[in-house]
Amino acid sequence: MNSQSQVAVIRTSPGRVIDDYARLLDLLDYQQGFPHDEEILLKLNLSWTRYYPACSTAPWQLDGILRKLIADGYSPSLIKAVENKTVVTDPLKGAEKNKWLPLFRKYGIEYIPLTHVKWSTYPFQSQLTILPEIFPEGIVIPRRYPGSRIIHLPTLKTHGHSTITGAIKNSFGGILKEVRHYCHKYIHETLLDLMIIQKELHPEVLAIMDGTVAGDGAGPRTMNPRITNYILGGFDQVAVDAVAAKIMGFDPLQINFIRLCHERGLGTGEIDKIEILGDDINGINLKFKTKKSFVIWGDQMLRKGFLKFMEGWALHSPLVFWAPMASNFYHDLIWYPWIGHKKIEKFFTTEWGRLYLKY
Repeated sequence: MNSQSQVAVIRTSPGRVIDDYARLLDLLDYQQGFPHDEEILLKLNLSWTRYYPACSTAPWQLDGILRKLIADGYSPSLIKAVENKTVVTDPLKGAEKNKWLPLFRKYGIEYIPLTHVKWSTYPFQSQLTILPEIFPEGIVIPRRYPGSRIIHLPTLKTHGHSTITGAIKNSFGGILKEVRHYCHKYIHETLLDLMIIQKELHPEVLAIMDGTVAGDGAGPRTMNPRITNYILGGFDQVAVDAVAAKIMGFDPLQINFIRLCHERGLGTGEIDKIEILGDDINGINLKFKTKKSFVIWGDQMLRKGFLKFMEGWALHSPLVFWAPMASNFYHDLIWYPWIGHKKIEKFFTTEWGRLYLKY
């Protein structure tokens, strides 16, 4: 069985998580896909500018990957960490609040917000399903992406639009600019297109997912953090998401974007056809349930529900500025201080919470 149908899974703990990330990469024989003389992009995951457990790339996740890369002889000058903005996130403030910046300084890694790079329309040769319709003037991507080798660093969590989010959806924030929220109406077809695009752009893609603290419920932000103690990864993003879905308690092929990618031969979404390296996942079912936050519920009502008659002026006109303002107001001024803060304080009493505070 080749590496494209392998997913490594390790059950870990705060005391050994850095070493376990090194072991995870060795299980995957990751160096086969990353020559030492070529640039590596680390695509981070910033789902919220503020810190919230399981929401964005964990500091120990980034620490473990960077330490292993440099220990294996990769030059810090050829490792570039990247993340983009959305209409509701700031990659510079997010890097500070999620404790990425001290790690970049520690290892001598350049952090490049994708707002600081040049973007241009890319003439994709592959046949895409929905993105040309959403972006009829062309799909604009970062100029440094074509030909780059990339490592995605997502977290294990649910998502109100796509059921789960992980290896595949992490590309959503790198390939598409901040107006990518227009894709929410067709999120599963969009994720299929992003897999097709990545196959054309990148000679190698590796996804390393942190599931030490996972997000259950109304992801990707207003979740219940749950201590789950898993890390996983692989070169097949579809297989990584399928295994993540299985661990969370979902049938992977009942999640549309996994099924679509599997049917198109872009990866393996059928659990029985994926070789699990490391720890056995048989019998694991975290019984996660995807819910919709108030903001995602409202977004879906405007795009596909009983408020669809308002979609044009509400989301596709100069008046669209109200939507990110409403999202920020709800998340940052209502949910975070009144609900999220209590969950964070509780998390800080756990071993993983104390590890976070040490960073």
